Amino acid sequence: MGTPDGEGLGPYRLLSTLGAGGFGEVHLALDPEGRTVAVKILHPHVAADTTALARLAREVETMRRVQGPHIAEVLDASMAGPRPYLVTRYVQGRPLSAVIAAGAVEGDGLARLAYGLAEALVAIHAADVVHRDLKPANVILTDGEPVVIDFGIACALDSVSVTASGAVLGTPGYLAPEVLEGTDAGPAADLFSLGATLAHAATGRPPYGVGPPSAVGYRVVHHDPDLEGVPGWLAPLLAGCLRRDPSARPSAPELLAALEAEPRVAALSVPPAPPARRVRPVLAAAGASEAQAAEAQATGTRGAETGVADAAFREPGGGAAGGGLHGLVTREWRPGRRRPPGRPSPEELRERRRAVLHRRWVIGTGLLVALAAATARNPLPEVSLLLLSAYTLAVTVDAGVAMFARKNRGRAILDLGGIAGTLALWAVLGAFFSTLTLALALGTVVLVVGAILLGS
Repeated sequence: MGTPDGEGLGPYRLLSTLGAGGFGEVHLALDPEGRTVAVKILHPHVAADTTALARLAREVETMRRVQGPHIAEVLDASMAGPRPYLVTRYVQGRPLSAVIAAGAVEGDGLARLAYGLAEALVAIHAADVVHRDLKPANVILTDGEPVVIDFGIACALDSVSVTASGAVLGTPGYLAPEVLEGTDAGPAADLFSLGATLAHAATGRPPYGVGPPSAVGYRVVHHDPDLEGVPGWLAPLLAGCLRRDPSARPSAPELLAALEAEPRVAALSVPPAPPARRVRPVLAAAGASEAQAAEAQATGTRGAETGVADAAFREPGGGAAGGGLHGLVTREWRPGRRRPPGRPSPEELRERRRAVLHRRWVIGTGLLVALAAATARNPLPEVSLLLLSAYTLAVTVDAGVAMFARKNRGRAILDLGGIAGTLALWAVLGAFFSTLTLALALGTVVLVVGAILLGS
């Protein structure tokens, strides 16, 4: 797609490309309030499928109701126009797939992962959403806690024209047997995917092996999973999730209850859910009626954006998104995040920079005006007076703005001090130095300033 960085899309400003997959290209962006978000711009072949877009528009309203500390909430969407897009919070961290590539997840890390994924599925299923493509690449680890991304998108875009254009709806080895056999995917399919994901994380190898997708899919349908090396406290739970019969698998609440009863999980300190805030309403979908658009606006205040960082989308079948590109750790400003003691916030740094530039401007221009006015004092007194008056007026206006804003009185004091200092310097230079000396000094200053400007 190649959308250039810095371009605006709706109310969002795109910063950099995070990755791409079968459904769209993901960009790091800023929302109107300056927060980092992830914007997924759907590929043209997806945007051309009006049926898929209409289904996705309906699903987005449901997906926005999914909230939780282990969920990457959908914040905004626009299915209208030539470039439909989805917006989600942006998460700092690494995809679980990159973590597993460096070694199996063990100890408390595995317990946190299991509990977080189970809690995420409880939240997703409570909103009548099915993830359908839960796998290590769609789990982002941030500060040791898992965040699930891309829930519900595969189901919403499951249409003939989309899949015929190359999008991969799911990954063999994590897809449940009933999905591979063409049966509709229900919540039980997500429990199978969770079991396969945790087994891969606990052992460092896929539970159904590697190889061509057809071979892996055959093992899923006809063979038992390889759970050798899974800790004893977790193995029975994963075996239940990986049963071939969907009705024999536990539900997400049952799995969560079983994990909470496990002493290793109960000993973990689970962080409280961060506070929520209102988000932008979902925009009208392509082809939607005015009544549907109004309903979307009415329900648009639902959903949440927490104060922690959030996950961008990661496409089924690969493509970098929220947690990092090719396993790299990403970092971003997170509203409300606690900073180390003594480290200023980005706003404080910008304010300090503005104060430094303002101080240099007041002092530098004051020195130059005083020297120029003192030089012209005897031969051209009118010019001298004009220079002093123009400087005084400009700085006085700046001081008045600072006083009116009532948020930077130090700036007004500096402006008034600059005026007084300039007038005093003008009087001293005019009294103790000749016009020729002042002219030579002024010429030297102008040449030095010009050389600096040209050099920079």
